[in-house]
Amino acid sequence: MTRFTVLVAAPQTHSSVHTAALRAAAEVATRAGVTSRPELIDLAELGPDLLNESSDAVAEALDRIQRSDVLLVASPQVHGTYTGLLKVFLDRLPELGLGHTVAVPLAVVEDLRNSRGIEEDLRILLADLGAWVAEPGLILATDETHQPESVVRAWADVAAPGLREAVSVAA
Repeated sequence: MTRFTVLVAAPQTHSSVHTAALRAAAEVATRAGVTSRPELIDLAELGPDLLNESSDAVAEALDRIQRSDVLLVASPQVHGTYTGLLKVFLDRLPELGLGHTVAVPLAVVEDLRNSRGIEEDLRILLADLGAWVAEPGLILATDETHQPESVVRAWADVAAPGLREAVSVAA
């Protein structure tokens, strides 16, 4: 069975990024042939524990990430890139800690004209940790997050062939 995890790096719990990530995960799962239900890690729920080196909750979340076959990473754009929550969390992974993972970057931006930087930053971050990163990443405008279905479907049409192949190799 393929292990699928959704990692949400928005500063607020149950944000519009959270909602969009779950909808995108459902589409990714369908297109890639993943039948298992995605597990969710919402970094905002871990809060200050992210800075606590002995936090059991963070250690468990890191373990779940490392055991994932597919990892959808969703972050809003903050100061032109992904959130500090994501950086703090992923910095705790060992080198190549995502070495057996298919990663799907999802960025939520205010202005689509300024979106290329975060998609590239997420791609580089995940690849540096050893993941195979889906191309293209998914970029949503903030006003698309409450009903992202049409954008997600259009993106999935392009990304599905590579995702299916990568997931079958990873599994």
